[in-house]
Amino acid sequence: MSLQSIPAKFTAFRVHRNEDKTITSGFEQISLSDLTEGEVVIKVAYSDINYKDALAATGKGQILRTYPLVAGIDLSGVVVDSSDGRFSAGDKVLVCGAQLSEIYDGGYTEYARVKSDAVVALPQGLSLRDAMAIGTAGFTAAIAVQRMEDNGQIPERGTILVTGATGGVGSFAINMLSNIGYRVAALTGKSDQHDYLTQLGASEIVDRHALDNGTRPLEKAIWGGAVDNLGDETLAYLTRTVVPWGNIASIGLAQGFKLNTTVMPFILRGVSLLGINSIEMPLTVRAKAWQRIATDLKPTQLNLIAPRTIAFQDIEQAFGAYIDGSVTARTVVEIDASLDK
Repeated sequence: MSLQSIPAKFTAFRVHRNEDKTITSGFEQISLSDLTEGEVVIKVAYSDINYKDALAATGKGQILRTYPLVAGIDLSGVVVDSSDGRFSAGDKVLVCGAQLSEIYDGGYTEYARVKSDAVVALPQGLSLRDAMAIGTAGFTAAIAVQRMEDNGQIPERGTILVTGATGGVGSFAINMLSNIGYRVAALTGKSDQHDYLTQLGASEIVDRHALDNGTRPLEKAIWGGAVDNLGDETLAYLTRTVVPWGNIASIGLAQGFKLNTTVMPFILRGVSLLGINSIEMPLTVRAKAWQRIATDLKPTQLNLIAPRTIAFQDIEQAFGAYIDGSVTARTVVEIDASLDK
């Protein structure tokens, strides 16, 4: 395939901001020239749905920084054309995060044009669908594990507590950590999800509603480390209860963005608070994480974490469940499955 074989018009799901500042979105026929600039043109096979995608598409959150943009923060597919020598027509690739559907056109389209430094060659051992079943959620979890281990985290230090355990990042973190020898505890307020968390690899379930946060600058050291998706009071609790030289990977702020703690855990116990940003990073770090996802961090319960595949034309009907929080597990969006061969 080449640029000449791309149809003059193709389908994309685009988000607009109107003159009255209301947000509208829907399917449109666009051309390659309508897309933001980039060195690599990709025929898209799959995308996925994240909470961030639902916020952007419905206007419930201020995600996009410019309009109009094609929605979808992730994509996988096959290179059609590239002005960067690292990629050639026919290469299977993926793009996760990298400011797609923020300042660049995203993955809800039949053809995408992206910056080459955001593109990762599909690692051996993963399909194009696998890459989107994992998506930004699994990629973020892998970055958290990688940064913790780079900073000296080892299984012998003790149990890793994963908060927001039933979410995408939490689910992948539990599965990845347990697969490489860590004992994992899952913090959740969802009593009906205990079997799911156990199947992922959690050895212990902690009831979020019964958690005693404590009030002292240092509480009893319980956890070998933590992957936190909540922030606020829960993150403050973790700083007070992680063992000496343990790491806390801070990823989300579902509970809140404030952090009310002291310097004592960091000075007296040597606890490290690691900020995890999966959007802006060197390509070498991005590629290393995906290689680990295809090898030692490869999810063993991918069908449990991402059981659903929906058709491209059905994405509008799927966003509501993400906004109201009723959705469980991840959703893959099929755009052209024939490329995954």
